[in-house]
Amino acid sequence: MIAPLQHVLRLSCPDRAGIVAKVAGCLHDHGCNIVDAQQFDDRATDRFFARIQFEQFGAPDAADALRYRFGAIADEFGMEWRLRDRTVAPRVLLLVSRFDHCLADLLFRWRSGELFMQPVGIISNHPAAALERANIGEVPFHHLPVDSANKAQQEAQIRAIMAQTGTELVVLARYMQILSDEMTSDLAGRCINIHHSFLPGFKGARPYHQAHARGVKIIGATAHYVTSDLDEGPIIEQDVERISHRDRPEELIRKGRDIERRVLARAVHYHLDDRVIINGATTVVFPE
Repeated sequence: MIAPLQHVLRLSCPDRAGIVAKVAGCLHDHGCNIVDAQQFDDRATDRFFARIQFEQFGAPDAADALRYRFGAIADEFGMEWRLRDRTVAPRVLLLVSRFDHCLADLLFRWRSGELFMQPVGIISNHPAAALERANIGEVPFHHLPVDSANKAQQEAQIRAIMAQTGTELVVLARYMQILSDEMTSDLAGRCINIHHSFLPGFKGARPYHQAHARGVKIIGATAHYVTSDLDEGPIIEQDVERISHRDRPEELIRKGRDIERRVLARAVHYHLDDRVIINGATTVVFPE
């Protein structure tokens, strides 16, 4: 017996009657069995969002027929949609500077099978020797130094690597460089960043030391899609941890790195599994 094809369908469109019936009917007509379905009606924007995971029985080209038929339905309802083969690992490019704890964590989770992705390269503005924890191993490494004089050239090199490797997602795993507006526009909806987020927020150098000086009681981290507005992109995942007056700046740094690792890993996983749909300045994130 031929194993069924494994697909996930992600869609959003203006809300109206008949969407679910039309989508379910199309899947049924093409030999599909729905194994998980989630939907959300946003009353504020009057938009409908859905994630549908299903199996498809039939010949390997059955997916092409389904895609063609669903395209007509998408046009009818004004949908933004994506249909993906869940057995193919998305191709991911990882960018990092000196702080490599997030990179090391993502690579470990990938090698242990926790993150279903294919790292196609690591780019850093520092040499590989500067990365202390990351086991780069067989993943291609690119040292691309950057300064104010060569920023445009360096970003052109990044785009060239993306094109050569078929990159589908870029992860800024503590990449401490601000991307140009042109770059963020090119990467809209497919570039995830991680940064510290405190209450209140501390910008600039030595944020953990600033937080300690102000006696904060909560530290946290935020993973979001990159936009031209620095650290203002649609949020995918956040987490916090309580601290006390006993915690020195070094302890805040240690705890902060742990939060950053787990928040970024969850955000990347949600994106890879097609659980995130951008909704204007925010996101719809369907739980597992």
